[in-house]
Amino acid sequence: MAQGLIDFARAGQLAIVTPFTLMGAMAPITVAGAITLSHAEALAAITLGQLVRPGAPACYGTFTSNVDMKSGSPAFGTPEHFKASLAAGQLARHIGLPWRCATGSAANINDAQAAHETQFGLWGSVLAGATVIIHAAGWLEGGLTVSYEKLITDLEAVQMVADLCSPTPAGPAEIAREALDEVAPGGHFFGCAHTMSRYQSQFYEPLVADWSNYGTWSENGGKTASERATAIWREIVENHTPPPAADPNRLEALDTYIARRTNEGGTAPIS
Repeated sequence: MAQGLIDFARAGQLAIVTPFTLMGAMAPITVAGAITLSHAEALAAITLGQLVRPGAPACYGTFTSNVDMKSGSPAFGTPEHFKASLAAGQLARHIGLPWRCATGSAANINDAQAAHETQFGLWGSVLAGATVIIHAAGWLEGGLTVSYEKLITDLEAVQMVADLCSPTPAGPAEIAREALDEVAPGGHFFGCAHTMSRYQSQFYEPLVADWSNYGTWSENGGKTASERATAIWREIVENHTPPPAADPNRLEALDTYIARRTNEGGTAPIS
């Protein structure tokens, strides 16, 4: 890893330095202790890059959560994970660097546990002002497994967070005085001009969620979110349109380069 930091700095490439500190395993069991170790590790690695090339681009990172003390297995999306993200965000701002954070899930299937853990970790990253967030979709079993269904259901949450973070205009058109004048007391806004001009695009359109009532949902097959997600990813795969083909000569040169470097075995070991 040190050699990689040196090589990236020499080439002027961005290094995202992310200590992986699990409370109770690779770090002290407390949030404060784990964050202290994580911060020290990050600063040491970032300093190495600056010694090689002052001003080399760097991004502060953290992936601090806790373990299950009954088994030693990593846990994600926990209150401790959330608190660690909040602390790391403040430290990143303190040293004036962009910040990489992550969510994740230790669940084994795409169920309520999986959704809660990923979203809890996501909110910790978002509320703490992360610049880069990874592992926000598809993670199961602590990152050992990826679920296409979870990828789709997590994207629903990611899209909703993105929509929540977008501006909410409040000018005269949005305050809608004309709609208030049009609808008499006791009336409704379904058919007023203000609603009719905006109803197709005003609200977030769900990707996988089903907003129908129980009767309608049952009549349509009573499919769960995971079952609906399966249909979505299969349709994406079946109807995928590849991007325009690149220059064949460039693709051949890239393939040749990859094969040659693979045969060479990568970077030579440091003696």
